[in-house]
Amino acid sequence: MKIHLHIEHQLMEVEVHVHAPEYNEQVAQLMKKLNQSTTNDTIAGYSNGDIHLIKMQDVYSIYSEQGKVFIQTDEQELEVKQKLYELEERFSSQLLRVNKATLVHFEKIASIQSKVLGNPQLTLENGVTIPISRNYFKALKEAFGLGGNSK
Repeated sequence: MKIHLHIEHQLMEVEVHVHAPEYNEQVAQLMKKLNQSTTNDTIAGYSNGDIHLIKMQDVYSIYSEQGKVFIQTDEQELEVKQKLYELEERFSSQLLRVNKATLVHFEKIASIQSKVLGNPQLTLENGVTIPISRNYFKALKEAFGLGGNSK
């Protein structure tokens, strides 16, 4: 893949043109990433009939519980109307799934504890501890460039 940057002062906004010999998986992934970078970076959260617009950078985790989905910030927990998988797709460049019911914002992870006995867990910057399913632990380690043979 070749990348070229052309600065044209007469333009009023950024334009992105993708030239490819065919539409393939690489092009599809590139288009998905470009679309994600231009989409709204807020989530509507609901509490006591009020709607709060939460910036993704303020979200620590998103989890489902008893059929409802919640976002957790440093100050509050709010219900959201989207499904967990929809938010995972929408914010795939910022969120990591750590178990069946929980997504975490990767920039908010303070530490990862790989326990010899029992399941691994992570601690967010706000002090909340979240269990990591073994099914997602390998992907979490890969996202942070962590190697090793520990499970």
